[in-house]
Amino acid sequence: MEERVQEVINKVRPFLQRDGGDVELVEVAPDGLVKVRLKGACGGCPSATITLKQGIERMLKQEVPEVKEVVSV
Repeated sequence: MEERVQEVINKVRPFLQRDGGDVELVEVAPDGLVKVRLKGACGGCPSATITLKQGIERMLKQEVPEVKEVVSV
């Protein structure tokens, strides 16, 4: 599952990088919890939560059904 999660994150990454940010995969737990670290401009952006939940989490849940939640660490 971790490999599939990383593939989806790699698809999202160019959009974040375009705005000066980035995302790093920290952990994929067996229970479907995915931990990521938002970096660069995304780390302190007021819209980071929206990016995390409506962007990254939504895409991950669509492409990797085992994913239950995505959190930022």
